[in-house]
Amino acid sequence: MTFSIVACDRAAQELGIAVASKFLSVGAVVPWAEAGTGAVATQALANTSYGQRGLALLREGKSAQETLDALVADDDGREHRQAGIVDAHGNAATFTGDKCIEYAGGIRGRDFAAQGNCLAGEAVIASLARGFIESRGRLSYRLLNALQGGQQAGGDKRGQQSAALIVCKPAGGYGGHTDRFVDLRVDDAAKPIDELTRILDLHALYFFPPEPQDILEIDDRLGKEIVQHLRRSGRLIASDVFDENARTALVEFMHVENLEERIRDDGTIDRQTVDYLRRL
Repeated sequence: MTFSIVACDRAAQELGIAVASKFLSVGAVVPWAEAGTGAVATQALANTSYGQRGLALLREGKSAQETLDALVADDDGREHRQAGIVDAHGNAATFTGDKCIEYAGGIRGRDFAAQGNCLAGEAVIASLARGFIESRGRLSYRLLNALQGGQQAGGDKRGQQSAALIVCKPAGGYGGHTDRFVDLRVDDAAKPIDELTRILDLHALYFFPPEPQDILEIDDRLGKEIVQHLRRSGRLIASDVFDENARTALVEFMHVENLEERIRDDGTIDRQTVDYLRRL
């Protein structure tokens, strides 16, 4: 009783899944992904073995469709299953068993597969796909746009409860030690997609590297503004210019606020950090 989208950004080497449902902790069941391999969503009367087995088949070199065909063929409960797969090359496949709760169906295209069951109507799937196709930017936000579109079209006809978002890329995890670039879950909430949006914005602030257009030179004007914000926060006592004391105070502040990934030592600062200071 879920709607989901699996997708990839080949240029960024990112693979991901977004899912929402009137089901507790949907992120613990539906999404599976691995950098350089693929992403699998298993739902309806979910066969969670589709996750690990699907990734193993993709790892062996099978395409998304070949992988899904193999999983379904080996499953006596296939008519109660629904699944979507995308591989690292952008090939996608989706399957909906005949006994899934109506409305149930899926759409696949280049780089994505969108599917759902127990939905308010066919428009949910169309809106899922459109939300992805018509959006630009990071894969995580495109996946979230898809979920928002699906929900606006009616979503799960029973209501809302949980949502999840996973994006994998090589060395994408904290410190570069894993592939989990984004791994966020809302397990129980009145509006889980809205809450997922809020935490993705926080995750982006803390962990996404700034875009080149967001890097600002700390000139006299901006330096004075930063000093004012630091004084207001209590990090700087008496200074009117962005000198070495102010630089030290800024770095200390960023450590306290978990903004370590945004610390720079080249006389610049990113727009997101300045906006954060302005909101203090």
